[in-house]
Amino acid sequence: MTFTLRQVAERFGVGLRTATAWARSGELRVVDVSRSLRSRKKRLRVTQEALEAFEALRTSTPTAPRATRRRSKRAADVLDIIK
Repeated sequence: MTFTLRQVAERFGVGLRTATAWARSGELRVVDVSRSLRSRKKRLRVTQEALEAFEALRTSTPTAPRATRRRSKRAADVLDIIK
């Protein structure tokens, strides 16, 4: 199964220009299915495997919660003195 760049853009909720930029940068692998190598208008398609690889690279992993810094009592004491 193959997808057009427009279908990929709709799937990820981005514009066609963004999907085209992904293809130009090589982040999203595409296949040119034009009839001629000298065709002016390229017919780019994304294979199912390429789309799955792209999704795997773009999935975010949850980050570990950051430790919160404790506020020292000393800072509160200094503020009381200044007042």
